Amino acid sequence: MSMNRLRLAVLVALTSVAALGISILRAQDDGVALQAKIEGSQPGGSGELAALSLTDAMKQVGVPGVSIAVIRDSAVHWAKGYGVADVETRRPVSVDTLFQAASISKPITALAAMRLVQEGRLALDEDINKILTSWKVPAAAGWRVPVTPRAVMSHTSGSDDGFGFPGYDPGTPRPTLVQILNGEAPSNVGKVLFARPPFQAYKYSGGAVTLMQLALGDLTHQPFAAFMRASILAPLAMNDSTFEQPIPEPMASRTARAHDRQGLAGPVKWRVYPEQAAAGLWTTPTDLAKAAIEVQTALRGPKGGVLTQASAREMTTPVGVGPFAIGFMIEKRGEGWYFSHGGSNWGFQCRLLAHVRKGYGVAVMTNADSGSRLLDEVVARVAAAYKWDALDKPLPR
Repeated sequence: MSMNRLRLAVLVALTSVAALGISILRAQDDGVALQAKIEGSQPGGSGELAALSLTDAMKQVGVPGVSIAVIRDSAVHWAKGYGVADVETRRPVSVDTLFQAASISKPITALAAMRLVQEGRLALDEDINKILTSWKVPAAAGWRVPVTPRAVMSHTSGSDDGFGFPGYDPGTPRPTLVQILNGEAPSNVGKVLFARPPFQAYKYSGGAVTLMQLALGDLTHQPFAAFMRASILAPLAMNDSTFEQPIPEPMASRTARAHDRQGLAGPVKWRVYPEQAAAGLWTTPTDLAKAAIEVQTALRGPKGGVLTQASAREMTTPVGVGPFAIGFMIEKRGEGWYFSHGGSNWGFQCRLLAHVRKGYGVAVMTNADSGSRLLDEVVARVAAAYKWDALDKPLPR
């Protein structure tokens, strides 16, 4: 290569590096500006919280700590913690503080079930009694459609419990899954009953998802937390997540504490949930965002890290009765279609929301029973700042 060509090649390389650096800095500045917009008061926003800064809104509703991860272009654009993880120790919330995901455990469990479907080990429309060995759905005369994994994971199985799970103090006895399904001591909830044929109606059912947990254990012969680690958490690099109940050290030292509606510390740091598939995930907003990004990526095709495009479509297409697909609720917000799930455990409230097509979304986790109002406010602020699909009126003809 001549000296002139070498100089030209070096100049082109340096120019490219400089351009990349400028691009990265601009992206960082963009993220900082959008973050500041979300943290400040919201001119033109609705509701009493819109006039407040984010930290003042937290005080107003009695939420000691909140953690947020924002998704843009199917990547985590930024993540940040606010407030304190525990009002007694005053330990601040950081991006790696773990919160209870509560019912967002359900769609993460559904991700693992879909991997088994892809492997040919599970069929969405087969009788779940063919999988179960340690308990059986009671036979019902005249039911021509069996209870299936699809029905169970879309809350259309006919299960009539309709309850969430209150959890157990760490020092008290905990029931087995069979005891929970039968409503036997030391279970603190009623028996899981099947009151109608599948797909006749929608009724949210933590009991049905607990039945799915039992079926996955009977099928894989693995402890549930280990199965979820191997099939979903590790492959998606959800390294700050676990389904182990109670949460083990050293992760336990990074958890947020549960607080009541006034933002006061509970008598125990948190409760334990043997109903792991329905309520047992400990995680961070960043890790929840990774799960949403996996669905978005697989939907675009040809596949994601663990999901095929066909599996992602199953998880974002309602079954035809009620708002749920496999694991996720599907909703229209303005002119955009989103997959989502909320969570509410004792002392924790959280939400995961992501656009089906456009690569944006948000995960928000709080450590107080009063967190729901703040979740609504944060989602609204992110949607406004990032200009999500939120058209209230039809497009001009």
